[in-house]
Amino acid sequence: MPTETTAPVARPPRMSDNPVRRIAADIVAEWRGRGKFPPGPGDFSLSRTHQIAHDPLPILLSGYEEHGPIFSLRLFHTRVVFMLGPEANHFITVAHPENFHWRESSFGDLIPLLGDGLLTIDDDYHDRARAIMMPAFHREQLTAMIETMRAEAAEAVAALRPGEAVDVYGWMRSLAMRIAMRALLGLDPDEAGKGAAAAEHFERALGFYGIDYPLRLLRGPGSPWRKLTSSRQVLDEIVFGEIASRRAAPDPDSRDILSLLLGARGEAGEAFTDREVRDQVMTLMFAGHDTSTSTLTFMMHELARHPDVLARLHEEQDRVLAGAVPTLDRLEREMPYLEMVLDEVLRLYPPAWIGPRRAVRDFEFGGYTVPRDAYVNYCSWASHRIPEVFPEPEAFIPERFTRERKAALPRGAYVPFGGGQRVCIGKRFGQTEVKVVATMLLQKLRLEAQPGRTMSVRQMPTLSPKGGLKMRVRERGTPQGEPARAA
Repeated sequence: MPTETTAPVARPPRMSDNPVRRIAADIVAEWRGRGKFPPGPGDFSLSRTHQIAHDPLPILLSGYEEHGPIFSLRLFHTRVVFMLGPEANHFITVAHPENFHWRESSFGDLIPLLGDGLLTIDDDYHDRARAIMMPAFHREQLTAMIETMRAEAAEAVAALRPGEAVDVYGWMRSLAMRIAMRALLGLDPDEAGKGAAAAEHFERALGFYGIDYPLRLLRGPGSPWRKLTSSRQVLDEIVFGEIASRRAAPDPDSRDILSLLLGARGEAGEAFTDREVRDQVMTLMFAGHDTSTSTLTFMMHELARHPDVLARLHEEQDRVLAGAVPTLDRLEREMPYLEMVLDEVLRLYPPAWIGPRRAVRDFEFGGYTVPRDAYVNYCSWASHRIPEVFPEPEAFIPERFTRERKAALPRGAYVPFGGGQRVCIGKRFGQTEVKVVATMLLQKLRLEAQPGRTMSVRQMPTLSPKGGLKMRVRERGTPQGEPARAA
């Protein structure tokens, strides 16, 4: 089998890695669109730029209250348009996605690591890639992957000891990486030469996107950029090596995503090239690893604060599972309260909290014209906290997501995974992973908040608890405040 086949549509254009060149292009684009931006502060402000990167909700919700669903802010060197609320979300993701590109937005910053994956491509090239990939995420594939999730979760839960304090974010991050190594790449996370090395360098490369933007502009020896590129090189050697060996000796029984993408074909019988397979699996690693980690962590945080919700979850899982391991059918069809809890966690803490786009043409919304080449962002994190849509927006109320109440929400009100033709392809995989891990953890243990400690949220690259989240491990039946039995 050849290692490269010709794609039937043109590859996306290359993006410059030169930050000075990109900033200059942004300034020129804003000058061309002068006079067309929606209202909002246009003065240069480092404090505003810093706040958007570290505590954006106050400024975004204030902008919504003052200007309505569309406004603009000058951030660093350029104006950025924000569109908030159900109508705005629906406009961008479903009604008029043709007005926007992802690649030229801040998603372009991901290209040095991810390449041309689903998050960084547009138009026909994106649609072709997504169509080829979709069979790898059908129900039968997910049923096979749940075995990996359960095996890894059982081992991770067994390692927790009642009475110890554990960083839940770090614990879940390690577990999610092990699941990703097996389910997405088909690698053994304990194998030092491949799985463990891939996990280490993927984490190291991701660190680039967790630092402040000015530091990402630095180049040269010892810079964060150099660490990113060196880790990418190691990852490429591992992934391309796996691609070559599996093309040379295909295993029809392999169910990991990498193997499935190697065998996937489009409508015309075309296959992904080696580079396309590499870029798509790296994108899936990025999109699925951080999001599952954060969601499970925030879920445990809220359950510790709401013992009534935890008690109802326990009642449901005991009644449905009676101590057995969760199956896909039971998770999806017989445990609606778990689904409601997950929905409420994703409302309050959508991991992919912002949807960056760039306008490819002038368009009108809310009485304003937005110029071509403007950066346009919708923000699920802010939209999910608009009180007219979600009363008591700061409260954790899973019952707001009963089937009837969820169906009654306005279009675009709830968008933790985006929407329309670009809704997250791994949405079901990620939700299932969180449900499996949460269920198997709560069957045996509970996690207790540390007295006197508060949680703050950081935004980059996805929503996560700043500095992790330390919690005390307790046996499930130990009342809060009583000493746990020593391990």
